[in-house]
Parts: sequence; structure tokens; C-alpha cells
Amino acid sequence: MFIVDEKDKDYRFGDSGPKYLIKGPRMNFSIVRFMPGQDFRAHYHNVMEENFYVIEGEVAIVIDGVVRHLSEGQFIHIEPREVHYLVNQSNAPVKLAATMAPFQESDKVEVDNPIF
Repeated sequence: MFIVDEKDKDYRFGDSGPKYLIKGPRMNFSIVRFMPGQDFRAHYHNVMEENFYVIEGEVAIVIDGVVRHLSEGQFIHIEPREVHYLVNQSNAPVKLAATMAPFQESDKVEVDNPIF
């Protein structure tokens, strides 16, 4: 058992990106922040499934070419091999809770960004 305080961790890119509260050995849990206009490269995982829960704001998530718009309180589950891409098209930051499991050190396959 252990306790982690979010304020003791940093976002990967200063004010945005993932902030890992736990990374392995069985799962990842992070808080992810995207500033307006930010995104990340479309990708999929061979083994890991991924979940996003919107804490604040709105985000567009493309999964296998289908666009979904999620807002506060909404949750999405992404299966292994589903290509996914997130982009903040709003004028405000978006904050998400994200999990990935089972943990794999290297399980990300990047592809060309779809649609946007």
C-alpha cells in the first residue's frame, strides 16, 4: 500500500501531458491535461486497454475513425488494437484521469493522425 499526492508530481510537458501517479508494475494511472489545441499522436496498444474519465472540460476522442465528444463526468473505455487520438478543440484546458492495464513497458504503436 502507498499514497501519492498529485501535487507532488509534474506534468510531462510542464503545464500539460500526463502526470503519472503510478506507472507499473500492473497498471498506469495518470492525470492528463491538454491545453486548447493540444493533442497527441494517434496510436494503439497490442495488450493494454486504456480508460479516460473527463474531470474538467471537453475533449474530442477519435477511435477507429469515429469521433466522440466527451465532457465532464463522461468515461470511455478503449480496447487493445483500437486506434485512438485525443484533441482539445475547446478554448479551455481539459483534465482527464487515465488508466492503462495490464502494464507493458513498450506497447504503443503510433499511426497517422486521423480526421483532424
